[in-house]
Amino acid sequence: MIVGVIGAGQLARMMIPAAVELGIELRVLAEADGMSAELAAVGVGDYRDRDAVLSFADTVDVLTFDHEHVPQEILRELVERGVAVHPGPDALLYAQDKLLMRERLAELGLPVPDWARVEDADALAVFLADHGGRAVVKTPRGGYDGKGVRVVRSAAEVDDWFASLAGDGDALLVEELVDFSRELAQQVARRPSGEIVAWPLVETVQADGVCSEVIAPAPRSAGRLSDVAVQIAVAVAEGIGVTGALAVELFETTDGRLLINELAMRPHNSGHWSIDGSITSQFEQHLRAVLDLPLGSTEPHAEWSVMVNILGGPSEGSLADRYASALSQHPSVKVHNYGKAPRPGRKVGHVTAVGDDLDDVTYQARAAAAHFGD
Repeated sequence: MIVGVIGAGQLARMMIPAAVELGIELRVLAEADGMSAELAAVGVGDYRDRDAVLSFADTVDVLTFDHEHVPQEILRELVERGVAVHPGPDALLYAQDKLLMRERLAELGLPVPDWARVEDADALAVFLADHGGRAVVKTPRGGYDGKGVRVVRSAAEVDDWFASLAGDGDALLVEELVDFSRELAQQVARRPSGEIVAWPLVETVQADGVCSEVIAPAPRSAGRLSDVAVQIAVAVAEGIGVTGALAVELFETTDGRLLINELAMRPHNSGHWSIDGSITSQFEQHLRAVLDLPLGSTEPHAEWSVMVNILGGPSEGSLADRYASALSQHPSVKVHNYGKAPRPGRKVGHVTAVGDDLDDVTYQARAAAAHFGD
């Protein structure tokens, strides 16, 4: 069996060990030389280049993704040619366009922040007036890690975004500024034949719009909260036909509700803890799912797992230069290096600690990660 991955970032890189263990050949179409998953790269090509993608697809049994950005017209031609694409274009559509996502989730009756489609400053001004004078504006396509997102008090704060709209019904997404107590993420995996499994609900901690820490399971989440999160994620997966890994990012509001923030139809930062903390990692599970193989147990190895992202990295040298100090002082942690050049704010790796004492696990993960910065 040969699985092809479009995109050669750290998500594709972390699929490689799982593929090796399963005896699956993994082939990656990289956007450029020297990317994270170059160990499995068999070619370099633009994911927007029809011929490059179709040629790559001819060499694999199943096609999946490191990101959600392959154009719909290419995805649909792949399906028309009989290529097994997971997740398929009908599902990926809702990860590619936040307005379509909000519309579909509303049709499914799932909990989302109050939102509107706004085509001009006047419409945004009306929404702001109806929502206490503050709101979150998002570009529907292409934003991630805080990019394409602004908290605004006036329509003028996104004049540049309105000016860049292409016309013909093009619009921005505006949402209420949710009063939330914390951010959570519920991850599931679904195979084409319908089997679904869920990992524990996790708490995510953000820094400047980028995930900095993940605690698994989310503290104070046992019972109703966890059950509702799984129900929401399963409803999303079944309602839009996701195959493979799905992460549903959630707000827990101050009055105890859960609201869907974002969707990711691939392995996700909130699930990196599962490599070391779960019987089946999100990367192995994703490969099983896209190949329609029986899914593995998601039971954790210990009571707690804490994952801390390495953001930016050292200003001089590489992460490997810091291994001796980090590993000698924190031998229980696992370090994952993405093979990326350090750059401010960039995710260049992560560390995970696993154990039965949350305070100790958190300390070990944070202290080990600190060795890799300045």
